[in-house]
Amino acid sequence: MGQAVTDNRAMNRFELAVGSQTVFADYRRNGRTLVISYVEAPPSLRGTGAAGRLMEGVVETARAEGLKIVPLCSYAATWIRRNRHDDLLA
Repeated sequence: MGQAVTDNRAMNRFELAVGSQTVFADYRRNGRTLVISYVEAPPSLRGTGAAGRLMEGVVETARAEGLKIVPLCSYAATWIRRNRHDDLLA
């Protein structure tokens, strides 16, 4: 894909640029826990898999940093379970 998920710590969100648009996941860090409060994709990117690619990057970051995830956002919670990353749930 060539698209990289970035951690915009100044805005407390993970971002994935797709063309001129950005898919993002708002978060807060609480010790060794990553609380995902909201995942948003622009309307034109919904259904394209962009939010899923963003979540793949979030999961990779959590694993690399030894974090557990608390998905408050229903999309994030469903994606994590559907893609069998339950081991990351706090």
